[in-house]
Amino acid sequence: MPEDFEEQSAEMPDLHEIIGIVRRRRWLFLGPFFAGWLLVWAASWFLPTVYRSGTLILVEQPAVPEHYVVSNVNDDMQNSLDSITQQILSRTRLLQIIDQNHLYERHAGRDLSPDDKVERMRKDIEIELVRADDRKLSAFNIYYSSRDPQVAQKTTNDLAHLFIQESLQSQTDQSVATTKFLANELEEAGKSLAEQEARVREFKDKHLGELPSQLQSNLQIMSSLQTQMQSEQDALGRAQQQQTYLESLLTQYKAIDRVGKTADGSSIGLAALDKQLDTLRGQLVDLKSRYTDKYPDVRKLKEQIAELEQTRQQLLAGSTSKSANDSATAPATAADVRDMTPKMELQSQLKANQIEIANRQRTIRDLQAQLGMYQGRLNSAPVREQEFADITRDYNQSRANYDSLLAKKNQSEMATNLVKTQQGQRFTMLDPPNLPTKPYSPNRLKLAGIGLFAGLVLGGGLAGLAEFTDTRLHSERELKKLVSANVIADIPPLSSPAELAWQRRQDWVTAVVAAVVLCCMSVGFAITYLHG
Repeated sequence: MPEDFEEQSAEMPDLHEIIGIVRRRRWLFLGPFFAGWLLVWAASWFLPTVYRSGTLILVEQPAVPEHYVVSNVNDDMQNSLDSITQQILSRTRLLQIIDQNHLYERHAGRDLSPDDKVERMRKDIEIELVRADDRKLSAFNIYYSSRDPQVAQKTTNDLAHLFIQESLQSQTDQSVATTKFLANELEEAGKSLAEQEARVREFKDKHLGELPSQLQSNLQIMSSLQTQMQSEQDALGRAQQQQTYLESLLTQYKAIDRVGKTADGSSIGLAALDKQLDTLRGQLVDLKSRYTDKYPDVRKLKEQIAELEQTRQQLLAGSTSKSANDSATAPATAADVRDMTPKMELQSQLKANQIEIANRQRTIRDLQAQLGMYQGRLNSAPVREQEFADITRDYNQSRANYDSLLAKKNQSEMATNLVKTQQGQRFTMLDPPNLPTKPYSPNRLKLAGIGLFAGLVLGGGLAGLAEFTDTRLHSERELKKLVSANVIADIPPLSSPAELAWQRRQDWVTAVVAAVVLCCMSVGFAITYLHG
């Protein structure tokens, strides 16, 4: 490795050899170097000058927070911008701008077809996206290039306004379409809900009293009917007992009448009345042990006892009257009249009692019919509950769907109003398009630098090629390549005064030419910087 390194180091030219090469090949280097730069620099001024104007469009967020009014349009601005870009770069839109600004009327001495104009304009338009830290689209730049800076500015302004108008129109159309769609869906949901409501109403009308919500009221009514039924049955039993009593009492009166007519028999009639009074008094004691004196049966029984006591007094009065034949007839007739009064009252009470029994029986039959009806309702309650659940399930679903659509429609209407008033997400032009003062293309300063590099490559290449093809020996290193012996002595060049003078003149000329070349190149770079 050390030997190889020494060999490579020995082959590398030193500073004196490099200076010698430069002095020998100075003209071969300077000429191509300057010519290469000059060629590229001059060619850059023959290229068409293109000016580019640009503007920044900000993606502004809605003025109203989204948790108050939810947007009803696509909130992905990247997709929206792509869609708007495709619409604006369409053939129809671009041709309108081209005709309005008189763009691309002639090119290379010939008229362009509309398709060629559209393709050229698409190449001259550039859209640059600006993203925030969260990688979301926050703004974008619109650039347009033209040979006329004023045309570039005006066309960029037209494109920017077209983007803003198209964005607003697109959002408005989407928002209105969404609201209209929800309104149509709400109308259909309203019809479905009306049908379900009609079914529920028809079911309620058809099965009135059998609905699950009326189960508790049916139970209460049935309990009340049962209580009323029991009360009527108790009253019917008492009325029947009263009928039996009145019939037995009337029978006794008839027996008394028969006894009074056939014989003296007063003791037999009084005994029967006393027995009946004892029976009624026993019943009165039994009733008073359970009820108060104001109870209807107690009061009625007291009245009957009073009537029987009055009849007994009348019978006693009739038995002690005179027995004269001439005077016996008149008192007997009066007694008969007095005896007929309780009997008629008993018959009237018996008739009223019979009417009461008939009314009670009719009421009991009505109550039984009502109890049967309510019992049928209770028996059919599980079936009606299942049927009603099936109907209300569809109704509740329709109702929930209708309420949901109604809320969405109202929300969508607010979002549409927000878009129409330009308070939603929108594009805003921060600054108007600039009027370019320097050409965007070609970059002549860059081309001048490229020309400089090209001159260096060309001059250095030619000088190196000439040095490589030269067979003369100019250094000790080259001599060692040919002869393996070491150099004992080095004889310097012996130049005459004339040769030295000529050499100095060559050096001065070279310096002047190099200075002129550098000065020309500096001036060229300055002109390019100021006017390029």
